[in-house]
Amino acid sequence: MIEQNGAATVPDPALLDIAVDGAMEGRSSTYRVQLKRLEGVYSDAESYAAEVARLGADAEVYSVQSHDYGEGPGGLTIGTSRLEPGRVGAEFALTRGHLHARSDRAELYYCISGRGVMLMDSLDGRTEAIELTPGRAAHVPGGWVHRSVNVGNEAFVTIFCYNTDAGQDYEIIARAGGMRELVVDDGDGGWEAIPNPGHRGYESGRATR
Repeated sequence: MIEQNGAATVPDPALLDIAVDGAMEGRSSTYRVQLKRLEGVYSDAESYAAEVARLGADAEVYSVQSHDYGEGPGGLTIGTSRLEPGRVGAEFALTRGHLHARSDRAELYYCISGRGVMLMDSLDGRTEAIELTPGRAAHVPGGWVHRSVNVGNEAFVTIFCYNTDAGQDYEIIARAGGMRELVVDDGDGGWEAIPNPGHRGYESGRATR
């Protein structure tokens, strides 16, 4: 419900035209993440520096277009994430990743093009890596840190949806020294998830706000 002149009104439905490349007509916001914003995100600092020198610090790694509609627990944010292909050392291109600030909030990711992995860590010690291709979706429950990884040769594009009041904690991964596993080239045209030696563990006792 939206308050207008002191009275609750029901908002109008919204039409969103979504293309397979991630372009969204009807979006309310767009943000783009360049390579320079991913310093410290990849495990191999030397390879990251080499990639910045090769591509330039302003090379775009991923972009997000979204539509926010409504506030409070009933409001939804719907959008697209487009992650370009690439590698930094053995690691495939990835997003910063996050846990929702309201950590009990879930999120849905539906792949519309490309090939990627949804990498997830629960706060109670579990790790999952789900491969996504067009037509497959990952339902990320509350309490799971998550990020997208592009393991293909073209853009990995997903549609996502979550409660608008969820918020994002982008720093939880940095404070932990990265996620528990790294998604790397397996040397045979595929990918594998291997332990991250730099992972220090997530904060314990985190409460939902």
